[in-house]
Amino acid sequence: VQLQASGGGLVQAGGSVRLSCTAFQRNSNRYTMGWFRQDPGKERDFVAAISWSGANTKYSDSALGRFAISRDVANNTVYLQMNSLKPEDTALYYCAAILIRSWSRLVVGSAHWDYWGQGTLVTVSS
Repeated sequence: VQLQASGGGLVQAGGSVRLSCTAFQRNSNRYTMGWFRQDPGKERDFVAAISWSGANTKYSDSALGRFAISRDVANNTVYLQMNSLKPEDTALYYCAAILIRSWSRLVVGSAHWDYWGQGTLVTVSS
């Protein structure tokens, strides 16, 4: 599955950004989709995930209440709406896809995910 992310940029603290990730493969809507972020020299951390149907979502503690993941199944696109941004949200954001049999089998460790898009940089100024 080829993934293409977009939407990053420079935003002031307290502002909002929406990231998009489009999957270019037939049947890619059967994949669970997620967003991760990474600071230079650090691990790639889980941010949010959404099931193939959109019925289930999961968030990291830092994202819960501020970020919202959604997907447009017809257009094979996943979004990450990020609100109330903080300088510590500055990172390279990656979209990813994983094929799992059920939502209960979701794992958030980046090593378990199957496909990755290129990163898109979000910079939050104080």
